Amino acid sequence: MLEWLHGWLQSQGLGSEHADLTVKASIVLAVLLLSLIANIVAKRYFLSGLRLVISKTKTSWDDALLQRKVFNRLAHLAPALVIYALMPDVLSDWPAVASLVGGGVLIYMIAILVLSLDAFLNTVVDIYRTFEISREIPIKGFIQVTKIILYFLAGIFAISVVLNKTPFYFLSGLGALTAVLMFIFKDAILGFIAGIQLTANKMIAHGDWISMPKYGADGDVLEVSLTTVKVQNWDKTITTIPTYALISESFKNWRGMSESGGRRIKRSINIDMNTVTFCDEAMLARFAKIQYISEYIEKTRTELQDFNQSARVDNSSLANGRRMTNIGTFRAYVLAYLRHHPMINLGMTFLVRQLQPSANGLPIEIYVFSKDQAWANYEAIQADIFDHILAVVPEFDLRVFQHPTGGDFQLLARTDTQSDNS
Repeated sequence: MLEWLHGWLQSQGLGSEHADLTVKASIVLAVLLLSLIANIVAKRYFLSGLRLVISKTKTSWDDALLQRKVFNRLAHLAPALVIYALMPDVLSDWPAVASLVGGGVLIYMIAILVLSLDAFLNTVVDIYRTFEISREIPIKGFIQVTKIILYFLAGIFAISVVLNKTPFYFLSGLGALTAVLMFIFKDAILGFIAGIQLTANKMIAHGDWISMPKYGADGDVLEVSLTTVKVQNWDKTITTIPTYALISESFKNWRGMSESGGRRIKRSINIDMNTVTFCDEAMLARFAKIQYISEYIEKTRTELQDFNQSARVDNSSLANGRRMTNIGTFRAYVLAYLRHHPMINLGMTFLVRQLQPSANGLPIEIYVFSKDQAWANYEAIQADIFDHILAVVPEFDLRVFQHPTGGDFQLLARTDTQSDNS
């Protein structure tokens, strides 16, 4: 065919040299045309058929490959393979040009393969995140390390193609550059080691609520990558923490609270100690009308009366024997109230206790767990409980301690004025 074309061109008046050049140019154009056809077939027909097949499958991993455009990137290899296979023979008379074209196409194919593998690794991460184990063992850091190695090797191969040297020639010389490489990739190396420790010890995972005040982080973990951990704070800002900082420094992970089924309520109210007193019969009769502690009042009264009678206690002084107090009765009421509260988890720590008295009064601390862990709901439950407790304190002849304010001094001044006028 080529000889016939060569002869036909000569019969048309072209010289042998020009005819030969025209034939080779025609072959180059034919190769380029074939590469164009291969490109059209790969992208228009092959990819379209592949999308049709994938749309009918029940698995999701092939959809992820399609979404990440793995096949689209691989389709770019079709025209390159045609040129790489045919051009050396076409340009055999021009070895320098053939070498230049072959090297360029080879570098192009290396780039396409690297980009395709990059997309494939992203697909692996996407598929892995659909599994429950991904919450405990993130792999994005390891994938990023794999990408760094992949791009590094691709760079070595590309340089070896340009300089026409074997890749092992460059790899053998990397030993002398170890210190430089360690300096360049210091953050990546530290992050990789930290990622292994974080994963092995299950210290952090996607979706965990962590607090790290030094970095202003208090919120949910969005991403654990090779060098950074992204945390979305409750005000919707994003804080970035170096991965190795989670190993070298302290942070709080609230995962245990999330998995426990409750969220802690730990708050106290201060009672004015001047209002603490023994209960008389009138007080006990009034307290007995409170439904939550009516049974407690009767039981405790009977128990104390029996004890005092058996001990022959002299009732002329309240200091003798055992007596009910308004502060003790108040604690019993708070316990009963919380036990009847529908949003308190009774299966977890449940305490109503006195703390050390101070200049600010006698602290009565509530230490319980709510059933609802959602922040807004938890705050509403906590507020509802203390709204009620603060309002019920006067029912037990107690007073909440509070430092004097301007209003108190104004009331005192008015009282003094009224006294003087009278």
